Amino acid sequence: MRSVARPTPHAPGAVLRVATYNIHKGVRGLGPAKRLEIHNLQMGVAALDADIVCLQEVRLFHHREAALFDHTWFGWPEQGQAEFLAPAGYEVAYRTNAKTRFGEHGNALLSRWPLGDVGHHDVSDHAFEQRGLLHVPVHWQGTVVHVVVAHFGLIHSSRMRQVDRLAAFLREHVPAGAPALVAGDFNDWGERLDPAMRAHGLRRAGLQGQARRATFPSRLPVFALDRVYTVGLRCTGLQVPRGPSWARMSDHLPLLVELVLE
Repeated sequence: MRSVARPTPHAPGAVLRVATYNIHKGVRGLGPAKRLEIHNLQMGVAALDADIVCLQEVRLFHHREAALFDHTWFGWPEQGQAEFLAPAGYEVAYRTNAKTRFGEHGNALLSRWPLGDVGHHDVSDHAFEQRGLLHVPVHWQGTVVHVVVAHFGLIHSSRMRQVDRLAAFLREHVPAGAPALVAGDFNDWGERLDPAMRAHGLRRAGLQGQARRATFPSRLPVFALDRVYTVGLRCTGLQVPRGPSWARMSDHLPLLVELVLE
C-alpha cells in the first residue's frame, strides 16, 4: 500500500501529524464471510506515516477469534494488536476498555516520539457500554503534548456526560496552558457535541471553509464520527484516505490531521 500523500507542504517534523482510526478489532464480516484484516491494517497504519496514531477497538487478546483465524494463511498475531500494528521504532501505549467472555478491547496510541506515563480513566455511563480514556503525554520537539484517545457511547445523553467527564479529567491531569488533543470515535451522528466541547475549551480540528470529513461507513462515508479536538494547537491539514483498500479494512476510515503549536 502506498503512503498517504501529505495534505500540506510542511517539511517532515515541522508539524505534528496525527491519525485517529477505529479498526473494528481487526476483523470484518459475519459468519462464514468473517475475515481477518489485521495484516492489511498493519500496512495501512504504516502508510498513514503519522507521528501519532490513535486507535479504537483494539484487541490485546480474543481466544475465540484467535482459534478461528489461527489456521488461515497469515494467522492471528501472537502479539496484541497495538504492538502488531506499530511501525518499527514506534512506542506503544494500550489500555483495556471492555472485557467480554472471550477477550477484551480498548484504546491504543502509537508514537514515533517518546511517551510519558500512561494513564486510563473509566468514563462508562451505564452497564451495557464499557468506555474509557487513554491518556499519554507525548514528548514532541521539546514540548509535551497531552494526548487522549477516546471512544464515546452510542447514546447522546451518555456522550454529553462523557464530555463533562473528559473535561474534568483534562483539568485534573493536564497542566494549565499545556497543548492537548483528544482524538477518537465520538459516535456523534447528529453533530451535536461541538458546542459542549467548545464550552470546555476544546476546538474541533478542521480547515476554515471546508466541509467536515466523513469517515463512516467506510464504503460510502456519510458521518464524521472520527475527530480530533485540540487545546493550544492549530490545524493546518486535514485528510481522509479513501479507496477500496481502506473501505475493506474497517467500517471506519482513518482521519489524518496536521497540527502546529499556537
